[in-house]
Amino acid sequence: MARYIGPKSKIARKFREPIYGPDKYLDKKNYAPGMHGPTKRKKKTSEYGLQLEEKQKAKYTYGILERQFRNIFEKASRKGGVTGIILLQLIESRLDNVVYRFGVAPTRAAARQLVSHRHIEVNGNLVNIPSYMLKPGDIVSVREKSKSLEMITNSLAGKVNQHSWLEWDGALLSGKFMNYPNREEIPENIKEQLIVELYSK
Repeated sequence: MARYIGPKSKIARKFREPIYGPDKYLDKKNYAPGMHGPTKRKKKTSEYGLQLEEKQKAKYTYGILERQFRNIFEKASRKGGVTGIILLQLIESRLDNVVYRFGVAPTRAAARQLVSHRHIEVNGNLVNIPSYMLKPGDIVSVREKSKSLEMITNSLAGKVNQHSWLEWDGALLSGKFMNYPNREEIPENIKEQLIVELYSK
């Protein structure tokens, strides 16, 4: 599957959740997309269907492709602890997600583009791999030449860091990945246990 670049409202309506942020179309049409609209009778979803839907929701939310997602799951399953929580912690430690969490970019897709276009440094070194996994203590900063980019300045305007596992310095345009977040600190509405059950079949 290639990365999805179609209408975001359509995906939000599919899951009936604003997974890409506030969505006026979802508010008006809070039912699945399709030619039959809200009158179509909804079939009862099987256990497998619920598990698959939850995995797809996580993939769309974070903008991760199937192979990448499976690799992260396998890495999480090799670590000691609760696999589902570790899975989300590893996803949250991706460079594109952390750039988004810092408020340097308005969306994860925009954060991925900033990283790919060489605007972001990690520990003083240029990194252009959005899936780069950060470790506690890593410093993420905006490249000196890129600090005046309109998208970055607009995104950071009035932005307040609300995440306890991240520490942001607005003067230097750099932040520290302090630690992996606890499950209750991750705001996304994802039932990670369903994903674990799906991959464990």
